[in-house]
Amino acid sequence: MSIFRNARFHNARTRFAGFTAPRRPRHRILRVVLGVVGVGLLLTLLFVSVFVGIAMLGAGMLWRLWKQRNQPLFVRGAAIDGDFRVVGKAHLPLAR
Repeated sequence: MSIFRNARFHNARTRFAGFTAPRRPRHRILRVVLGVVGVGLLLTLLFVSVFVGIAMLGAGMLWRLWKQRNQPLFVRGAAIDGDFRVVGKAHLPLAR
């Protein structure tokens, strides 16, 4: 005999179903207030996450600048030498 066929198991499952199922309130004003609170919470989380991201990018740039503080930006003689030639404008055949 399985525990899932027992009547007490079904009664316990229906008793706790009200706690786990999300339901919207029936009162109109409470429904609107909770909707506004939810949207406000989402906007707050978005606002905070944008500033945290900006702070992380700024900290990374400052860290990179701090690591390079004693190194020169340009070293003389480090240019790459090479040959080049000027290429003329390509001539396309006339369209027919």
